Amino acid sequence: MACLRRGRHAAMLSVLAVVTLLAGCSTAGRHAAVVYRPRGGTATVAYLSGAGPNWIFPFGWLAYYSVNNYQDFIDLMYRPLYVFGGNSDSVTVNYPLSPAEPANFSDGGRTVSITLKDWSWSDGEKVDAQDVVFWLNMDEAEKLNFFGYVKGGIPDNIVSYRATGPRTVQLRLNRPYASDWFTGNELAQITPMPLAWDVTKPGAAPGSGGCARDSAADHWARCKAVYGYLTTMSKNTRSYAASAAPWSVVDGPWRLSSFRLGGNLTFVPNRLYSGPLKPALAKLRLVSYDSETAVFDALRDGQVDVATIPQANLPAKPVGQALPGSNPVGKNYDLQPAYTFSVNYYTLDFQYGRDAPMFRQLYFRQALQELTNQDAIAEKMDRGYAVATAGGVPSEPPSQWASSAMAGHHGAGPYPYDPAKAKALLAAHGWADIRGTLSCERPGTADDECGASIARGERADLGVAVDSTGTPYLAATMWTVGAELAGAGIHISPEFPESLLSPVPCTPKACTTAMIYLGYWTFNGPGYEPSGEPLFQTGAEWNYGDYSSPAMDALIRAVQTSNSLTVFHDYANYTASQLPVIWMPVPYSVVAVSAKLRGVTQSPLGSFFPEYWYFEKRQHARR
Repeated sequence: MACLRRGRHAAMLSVLAVVTLLAGCSTAGRHAAVVYRPRGGTATVAYLSGAGPNWIFPFGWLAYYSVNNYQDFIDLMYRPLYVFGGNSDSVTVNYPLSPAEPANFSDGGRTVSITLKDWSWSDGEKVDAQDVVFWLNMDEAEKLNFFGYVKGGIPDNIVSYRATGPRTVQLRLNRPYASDWFTGNELAQITPMPLAWDVTKPGAAPGSGGCARDSAADHWARCKAVYGYLTTMSKNTRSYAASAAPWSVVDGPWRLSSFRLGGNLTFVPNRLYSGPLKPALAKLRLVSYDSETAVFDALRDGQVDVATIPQANLPAKPVGQALPGSNPVGKNYDLQPAYTFSVNYYTLDFQYGRDAPMFRQLYFRQALQELTNQDAIAEKMDRGYAVATAGGVPSEPPSQWASSAMAGHHGAGPYPYDPAKAKALLAAHGWADIRGTLSCERPGTADDECGASIARGERADLGVAVDSTGTPYLAATMWTVGAELAGAGIHISPEFPESLLSPVPCTPKACTTAMIYLGYWTFNGPGYEPSGEPLFQTGAEWNYGDYSSPAMDALIRAVQTSNSLTVFHDYANYTASQLPVIWMPVPYSVVAVSAKLRGVTQSPLGSFFPEYWYFEKRQHARR
């Protein structure tokens, strides 16, 4: 198994121990109608110290990509070209909130024309085609330093681009692409950048850096200089709220009025915001607390308006029931489930280790899935606050991407928990219980034999490693899985004594760990369409187990070139039936919202839209 990089995996810690800002969904309708909103008041959101934003430049490398930095901070001030989700449970593109009209695809999907709306930056300049070209030039110059870059993706798949008018940009692509996929997974990466940022020193004239006019002729030297300056400025968190800082020029509904790293920050409305809904609140405060206990105490004392309830303070509940039967913070708060648009799984080594031949057998993977009791894991590890994963598309919220195979067995997918069936399946393929451990007793490739490259006497003793950044939760979850496997004669153990507490000590293609558990993968951008190219395509960067299937590769390519939901469902069904990984339940949070604060919902993409918020009556607006 290749060595592990976290990618956009989210460790379970982010759901269970960190008070995140509104990273979930609600039962609210999609793009709900806006009602009359009284003006004024300050809404206060709680988060844990250390979980706040520490990066402001919307062109950062992977270490800075997080919900706290982007969805809960950067996106409030600087709108991406295409906004996804909204003040609802939607996971699709939200054109009303986006600064660009729907992209026009022509020439069979090889040419893309983008038209900007008549929006303005807070310094009075227009959001125009040159601002998009500025970003594209930056991406050409520094793609390896952008968190969204995947080899073969944008900008590699763009042959040329140019401004064709004051508010229009045209892209020529290297081959035809489906508009849904290219918008959700490629164009969604672009954030128009103002010419006020195209500088290389404080006080310089907007555009003087020359990146918006740069080209490959000078090896993007001007863009590299601008990138260096903006990156340095983004590391200087003390300057974030300074009026002379480049970050003071925004096109989103909010701007910073104060910022303290690891502490409190305050947003105020951008009065020149051009979008469809200007904020009703006078201020939005994000306040840090030192511990989950302090957050819970602040909720019980009514000191905050919005906060995630620490899981330790949530009553246990049945799996499948969204909210607890009692409200731990009292009648002054409403509770909302905060799902994430995620899939959870542990990875198998398909290529390099001793156990790889076992995992290449579908029957063996099927048995592993049928021995994975997702409801029991949700009850034991998450106190009931988790939903099953049935394939490569998230189960919550329900979306157009979910397929028929995933919906089988009441959402458990084609291989629901069934230890008796799993044991019978293994026995039918030549495995026998020898002193409590399965052993291959019928080697060979016939339908009733163990499979290719599995020798007689091969034992089902599997090494496992758990991502160290996930804290003991991840390890405990795998040992919960291990208890079920042991009942069928499959045993797991740490491959290295330190593997649960430190990074796995291996180099690419030299790791013998059979199984690895990282946490869940969230489709919250870039990569809003839950297609499998980063996870299951042969050679993909986050395909940690080196899974390789020509059929899977063909299905992923088809999704990239077709808008047909039937084509997408063929891919989703394949992820459920072929088990490139073993699916696990996805935990979710519960958010408490002041009963006096209206318009608050949770987005499964982690998006954050406080411009919809308002206090029910002015006299209720505290602080």
